[in-house]
Amino acid sequence: MKQLRIGVLLGLFAAAGVLSWSGARLWDSFGTLPRVPVAAPIVLAVIAAVLAATAFSLRSRLRAQRERRPGAKGVDPLLAARAVVFAQASALVAALVAGAYGGVGVFLLSVGLDDPARRDQAIYAGSSVVAGACVVAAAFFMERVCRLPEDDDESGGASRA
Repeated sequence: MKQLRIGVLLGLFAAAGVLSWSGARLWDSFGTLPRVPVAAPIVLAVIAAVLAATAFSLRSRLRAQRERRPGAKGVDPLLAARAVVFAQASALVAALVAGAYGGVGVFLLSVGLDDPARRDQAIYAGSSVVAGACVVAAAFFMERVCRLPEDDDESGGASRA
């Protein structure tokens, strides 16, 4: 399984941001801009919290297993792999969603925040970008927790083909 790359996530964020900024400009020229839902940052924050809680739980269970504590509950490798896949998928989607709301937020900032409704929309969009960044951070933490330890005697053992 390949690790997440920050460059890919930043590219997705930037592409979604540019597309949504241009889409917001176009949509606003025809009438009203669609609203940024209040639930967007909340849902992203919940996903980040679930990822972080799962990562902390797995980290403590793996540490107990590594230290061979009596009664330590082991971690099923398939469970760890599923957690990492969920984290990676969440990070990719969060980068796209945060980019989309970031583009709308930049558009709203460029047209001015004199209207209270636009100011609220800009706050929701900015909160969504921050919550998306939290999802990405939690995904990287999950990958770090579930990473297999490096093989120390790779050069001293039999050659691998």
